[in-house]
Amino acid sequence: MELEVLNIEGKSTGRKVTLNDAVFGIEPNDHAIYLDVKQYMANQRQGTHKAKGRSEVAGSTRKLGRQKGSGGARPGDIKSPVRVGGGRIFGPVPRLYRFKLNKKVKLLARKSALSYKAQKNAICVVENLNFDAPKTKNFVALTKNLNISDRKALLVLPVQNDNVYLSARNLPRVKVMTVADLNTYAIMHAQSLVISEDAVSVFEQQFKA
Repeated sequence: MELEVLNIEGKSTGRKVTLNDAVFGIEPNDHAIYLDVKQYMANQRQGTHKAKGRSEVAGSTRKLGRQKGSGGARPGDIKSPVRVGGGRIFGPVPRLYRFKLNKKVKLLARKSALSYKAQKNAICVVENLNFDAPKTKNFVALTKNLNISDRKALLVLPVQNDNVYLSARNLPRVKVMTVADLNTYAIMHAQSLVISEDAVSVFEQQFKA
């Protein structure tokens, strides 16, 4: 797949880059995408939820009534789950939601997500970005020039660039990531994928089978 390289003004530089079909042109696997996104979302959960059972609620253990003769159910103590203020039956307890996913499945999921973006023509390549200083207005101008100011965009860089990252940090629709940090959720969540020209070769190294 060949794409023109655009400059920061959104105009063609006359250069073209070829996206590797082994990364951007495979048959997408929806189930692999589902598993990788599920793992990512599970890893975001803190798992610190907690509810008190009847053994943890403060209160007397005195039996509240006679065992027989009341004409009703056998009364327990005030901490019984059926009473107001009592413990909770099978309440949530702290736990980890993390689960293992094979590396090959995760790699397949990322390639599938990238291939979906390629199929939808939602990928553009820009020349290497290098802002002199962090300025949000410079990044806003870039999104307008690329016609993605009204879309959720993901900018992919080969390595961390603080000036570019800080310039985009205050924009709610824009996310900046390196190739090494890419995940399936971020790719699928974005409506437009903007790849830095020098990051194209890194994709082949990072996503090799």
